[in-house]
Amino acid sequence: MKKDIVCITCPRGCTVHVEYDKNRIIAMEGYTCKRGAEYAKNEILEPKRMVTSSVKIENAKYPVLPCKTNRPVRKDLMFDVMKEVCKIEAHAPVKQGEVLIKNVCGTDADIIATQTLEKVK
Repeated sequence: MKKDIVCITCPRGCTVHVEYDKNRIIAMEGYTCKRGAEYAKNEILEPKRMVTSSVKIENAKYPVLPCKTNRPVRKDLMFDVMKEVCKIEAHAPVKQGEVLIKNVCGTDADIIATQTLEKVK
């Protein structure tokens, strides 16, 4: 199979042409740095994404708290991660970077708060 991938690791946006089969890269060209080659390889063999969302929060200025994974998770697990995120509710005060779910879905990624929200009196 063949696929063109636009690298997003730097502003160049190189188009990497990849030839691959189910388990390996056969040929790759068009990248201009090692990061581009690594990005294209990962995008073909094991694509990962950051998951961003929000959770309900009690006793805060706003009704929802923005959150995200602290590292990319496998793309095929994104919906499972979101199901877990939908189950939780935070309680103010919450600090930015605070872990809301540790090791979500066994991914070694944590769901963390991306905003500090103080308790409303």
